[in-house]
Amino acid sequence: MASAVCAVTARPHLPVALALPTTARKLLFRCRAASTMDTASASSPDAEQKTTTVFVAGSTGRTGKRVVAKLLERGFGVVAGTTDVGRARGSLPQDPNLQLVRADVTEGPDKLAEVVRGVDAVVCATGFRRSFDPFAPWKVDNFGTVNLVEACRKAGVTRFVLVSSILVNGAAMGQLLNPAYIVLNLLGLTLVAKLQAEKHIRRSGINYTIVRPGGLTDQPPTGNIVMEPEDTLYTGSISRDQVAEVAVEALLCSEASYKIVEIISRTDAPNRPLKDMFAAIKQN
Repeated sequence: MASAVCAVTARPHLPVALALPTTARKLLFRCRAASTMDTASASSPDAEQKTTTVFVAGSTGRTGKRVVAKLLERGFGVVAGTTDVGRARGSLPQDPNLQLVRADVTEGPDKLAEVVRGVDAVVCATGFRRSFDPFAPWKVDNFGTVNLVEACRKAGVTRFVLVSSILVNGAAMGQLLNPAYIVLNLLGLTLVAKLQAEKHIRRSGINYTIVRPGGLTDQPPTGNIVMEPEDTLYTGSISRDQVAEVAVEALLCSEASYKIVEIISRTDAPNRPLKDMFAAIKQN
């Protein structure tokens, strides 16, 4: 599961770009990103580069920080949401196309709307932190995601990518006795919380891609990505690096729109273009 975070409060001691009004900030980042992405598109003529500025929720988590790095590598402007700006400065790349904002998805959609206003898309890679609060999974993985979706609707952001998990619909798949389903739901019904958030996204009208990875590893990839439709995979693992790759690619190709995909990696899987794999999945 991905770790941690997002939403808004004051913006103390942030880079000059963050002090600009929303419209000016958006223009500045779009200009920077567009310049970089023009170079990238020259080497990738098939890429559908329509999004230039992306807000990442959970940007300092183990998956989120990989999403940030991959977005910057691909030439996007990135607004990184974090509950701890100091921690983010120490863990995220130093890059002129990156700005940090204090944000917390549990604080409601109105504050979040101020953070995401002006971006083109949102990637949600949040995940609750283990604590003595039995409701933590619901506060982050359900209500937090719902808050972020509603913030996008308020701010006019029309593209949303969620990093979720396989087995969220394990009950309907006949996987009630799957050890992974049991363990994850012992932690405050985490998978149930994620499933309810997914349902809200699907009803929201926003252009979404929901990425459901298998068990997450911090190691470099050891196999190729396998992508299947929703409620198909119930076992398997995948590197967080590959999850970030899929999340970013979802922003670049229209074939990923309005789809739920499940991903793991296998050493015996063929190395296929992600665009082709997205295209093979039916829209919801």
